[in-house]
Amino acid sequence: MPMNKCIDQQFDAEIFIPALLKTYDRIAGSANFHGLKPLPQMQVIGQICGEFLELMFPGRCGRERRGLSLEQILLQQLEQVGSSLKGQIMLAYQYEDPTLDRWDALVQADQVVRSLSAILPQIRLKLKRDVQAGYDGDPATKTVREVVLSYPYIKSLTTHRIAHELFKMEVPLIPRMMNEYAHSETGIDIHPGAHIGSAFFIDHGTGTVIGETTVIGDNVKLYQGVTLGALSFPKDGCGSLIRGVKRHPTLEDNVTVYANATILGDITIGENSIIGSNVWIKGSVGPNTMVTIADPQMTIREINKAKTP
Repeated sequence: MPMNKCIDQQFDAEIFIPALLKTYDRIAGSANFHGLKPLPQMQVIGQICGEFLELMFPGRCGRERRGLSLEQILLQQLEQVGSSLKGQIMLAYQYEDPTLDRWDALVQADQVVRSLSAILPQIRLKLKRDVQAGYDGDPATKTVREVVLSYPYIKSLTTHRIAHELFKMEVPLIPRMMNEYAHSETGIDIHPGAHIGSAFFIDHGTGTVIGETTVIGDNVKLYQGVTLGALSFPKDGCGSLIRGVKRHPTLEDNVTVYANATILGDITIGENSIIGSNVWIKGSVGPNTMVTIADPQMTIREINKAKTP
């Protein structure tokens, strides 16, 4: 039969559905979403992250709001992002507990948004110090505004500092979705559980990974490709992962970690220490310490060009 004739025949999907359907039955109620209440949506979460960025740095998105005072702009912005976030948190609560009715979920979501709103001033002050750290730590930037407008770590940190507070309030789904959105936008992967002090700067940022139980002090600087990860995953007697235990590093104040360094496990990097590029660290490092690897041996030779005929 000619190929084009096969392609032109109607695709009979009903032939394949019974076998496909059986794969869903095996994990019903776990990875299947069919029949559940509406779920939070990544597209909406991304919009919320953008609105928080605008709230923390009014005008960053270039919106025209002539005739409004800063107070009016902030009020308008907070009402908008608060309403959107409340709706997504409500859906997350209903997903976590299918027996929870809409009203009870909405009440819980409203309380979360109110609690978050109350600490936005502290988050904003931390972000101002993060911006200043970028300006102070990078001679390539000419103004603080350049840091706010163009440096990816600001977008990532703004999202993380919001998501971290929601994570501490035990809001399901939303914190991870927020940070995964920031990850996709910036290449910086920070788990919402990670605790990050003030004046934090990630230079370049691409490929940086910061695990859930990481603790970072004040005035810490990371470069691209740094991994603050887990060395192993503890399991219980049945072989299941034990969750919630400290398994990622602690970086004390004034630590600098250069590009592509890998720091693993529940270890401590002491204050004022410097970790060089490409090192692999599995044990604690004392304060005021520099860790580097030996310079690689290079061979330099002249290439003899082939003679032309």
